[in-house]
Amino acid sequence: MASDWAATTPFSHSSRARFDTSGWARTAGASASSRSKATSRRGRAFVDSAHVVLRAGHGGRGSSSFRHEPFVPRGGPDGGDGGHGGSIALKATTQLTDLSLYKRRSRWQAEPGADGAGGRKTGRTGADLVLEVPVGTLVLDAEGGLIADLAHPDATAVVARGGAGGRGNVHFKSSRRRAPDYAEPGLKGEELTAILDLKLIADVGLVGAPNAGKSSLLSALTAARPQVANYPFTTLDPALGVAESEGGRFVIAEIPGLVEGASRGAGLGHRFLRHAERTRVLVYVVDGSSADPWKDVEAVMAEVESFSPELARRPHITVVNKLDLMETQELRKRSRRKGIQFVSALTGAGLPELRNAMVSAIATAPEPRTPARPATIKLPVSGTNLLVERKAWGFEVQGGRVEHLVEHTNLDSEGSLERFQTELDRLGVNEALEGAGVEPGDTVRIGAIEFEYQP
Repeated sequence: MASDWAATTPFSHSSRARFDTSGWARTAGASASSRSKATSRRGRAFVDSAHVVLRAGHGGRGSSSFRHEPFVPRGGPDGGDGGHGGSIALKATTQLTDLSLYKRRSRWQAEPGADGAGGRKTGRTGADLVLEVPVGTLVLDAEGGLIADLAHPDATAVVARGGAGGRGNVHFKSSRRRAPDYAEPGLKGEELTAILDLKLIADVGLVGAPNAGKSSLLSALTAARPQVANYPFTTLDPALGVAESEGGRFVIAEIPGLVEGASRGAGLGHRFLRHAERTRVLVYVVDGSSADPWKDVEAVMAEVESFSPELARRPHITVVNKLDLMETQELRKRSRRKGIQFVSALTGAGLPELRNAMVSAIATAPEPRTPARPATIKLPVSGTNLLVERKAWGFEVQGGRVEHLVEHTNLDSEGSLERFQTELDRLGVNEALEGAGVEPGDTVRIGAIEFEYQP
C-alpha cells in the first residue's frame, strides 16, 4: 500500500547550519507545473485556507568503519558522516492565486540524508523542498499562532528544518580511545502541522451588496475578467485586477457581495470580509437602480464596522453604479450628498474621475500593516537550558542540548553509551538529578528515551 507521504527526488543541498534557497531544491507550486494550470480558477472553487502536515528529512547515520588496506596495520577509524535531511520552506509567488494545491494534497515530506560510509565518505544531503504559496499567505500553527506572514513576492519561511547527519566514528578517536566502534545516528527532521491562511493584498477593495455591479466595475477599471451576470451572488470568489491612471498603477480587489449579518458570518461573510483587511482604501459600490441605494450602502458600512472598526476607519469612496439606467440618473439629480462618484461600468461614464479619486485616496492612506520584506524567516531554535522535573513515575529531563545528545547516541554501542555518560556529567545532568532527589533505580526520561538511574 502506497504511503500518503510524498517523497522527493535527490538533489544537492546547502550546508548544515542554514537553508540556502539559491541551491538545488525541489519546488512544488506554480514553478512545478504549467502556469496556465497553476493559475486557472475556471471550474473550481477559490480556496483560501488549507491544513498541511510538513515533515523535514531525517539526517543519515554516521558510519562506524575502519581503514583496511594492505601494509597499513591498525588503519584506524574512517567512518564518514551522514548527510543532512532536507528542509521545507514556503515561498510566496504571484503565479498562484489560491491554496487549492494544498487542499488537494496536505502531506509533504523532504528527502532524508543518506548514511555515511567508510573512507570518510559523507552521505548525500537530502533535497530541500520549497512549497510555493500565493502572496498574502499566513502560516499558522495548530493553535492559530502566527509563524510567518508571506506578504511580499519571494518572501520565504523555513518552517521545518532537516535533521543533522550523524557523525562517523572518525570524530571520536582520542588518545584514550584509539578505535571507537560507535557513530551517531542522524537527527530526526522537524514536523509541523500548519494552517495556511490566505488574505489577498490590494490597494483598493470593492465592497457592496450582491448584484451591485462590482464585477462589472472591476472589469471596466482593469483587465480582470470576473464572472458577470445579472443575478445576486454571481461572484463567490475574490478577484484581483490592476488599474492604470495618470497617477500610476494600483491593484483592485473585488470582495464578494455582503448581506446583512456578514460580520457574524452570514452568507460566508467572515470568509469574504477577511480579504478586505489588507486593502488600503475601501470603495463602497451601490446599485443606483435599487429601491433605496443609500440604505444599501449604510448596511454594508455597518457590516464592515461590526467586523473590524479599524477597517471601517480607512479612507473610503462611495460609488453609485449603473449610471446608464434612468433610475440612477434621476438619483444623481436629486442627491445632495457630497463626494459621491456616479459611474457606469457599462458605458465607462465617470470611470476616469473614479480612477483619479482612487489614486488620491491611496496617496493619503496609511501603509498596510505588513512586515518588512524578509529574505528568509526562520523559526526559533529550541532552547538549551536544562530543566529537571519530578513526575509521579520518575524524573523528566528537558533541554535542547541534552535531548540532541540522546538522539545522537547509538544505544546499542557500549562505547557510545560510555561517551553519553561522560557528556551527561559535562552538561550537569547528573548533578541536577541529584539535586532534584533522584535515587538509584528511579526512571529518568530524556526526550523519548527512558533510563534507569544508576550513579
